[in-house]
Amino acid sequence: MNTSSPVATPQRSLRQCLCDMAALLYREGHVLETVSIPDRGLDARALQHLEAADGDWPRYRRILEGSGAATCNDQQRLVLTDLGRELLFSMFGAGAADSCA
Repeated sequence: MNTSSPVATPQRSLRQCLCDMAALLYREGHVLETVSIPDRGLDARALQHLEAADGDWPRYRRILEGSGAATCNDQQRLVLTDLGRELLFSMFGAGAADSCA
């Protein structure tokens, strides 16, 4: 019997995606503030590098953008939205998603 709610499953998938994204960013020399500060973000070159480093990156990006947890800022860089930062904060602590840094 499946006891997970329809809302819990997508949120669990999004949390797993954020965790995998954080690990990939760390492995590739980025910090979480790269995506958690709205004025920063990942530019096209960085996104290509992440895709080359991990074949799952396009799936992570689709999940993040499709769920509303990430978007492109005015500079066309990928950043987390308020939702993405809130989830990141709840998973990794206050410093991880401090958009006022």
